[in-house]
Amino acid sequence: MSEREKKKTIREMTTMVLARQPRSCNFLHWKDLKIIYKRYASLYFCLGVENEENELLALEVIHRYVELLDKYFGNVCELDIIFNFEKAYFILDEFLMGGEIQETSKLSVNRSIEASDMLQEDDNSEWYEVELFG
Repeated sequence: MSEREKKKTIREMTTMVLARQPRSCNFLHWKDLKIIYKRYASLYFCLGVENEENELLALEVIHRYVELLDKYFGNVCELDIIFNFEKAYFILDEFLMGGEIQETSKLSVNRSIEASDMLQEDDNSEWYEVELFG
């Protein structure tokens, strides 16, 4: 998709999801996809799947991702995602890749995230030493 098409799609989906009543079903049809969404406090997580896919499994995927975000950020909020979007995408990539669940164990995903953070800290400290000592 072009950037313009992506923005239009996001705008349409956002409008549809936000217009729904709080007690409505978390599934809706849009074009040739099923949109599955879940609200956590003020955050909405949406997933587009093909019509043949299981809606409950999609809800479970969303829930697992939110659990991983909560574990990493400690009660995730909008600001965590806005200011650390690259980390939120990294967590998503550790959990899902190409629309398929890569790792079902939250413990394994959390270990990968911690290892990445340690590697990043090591890289930052080396860069800091180079800057300091020339």
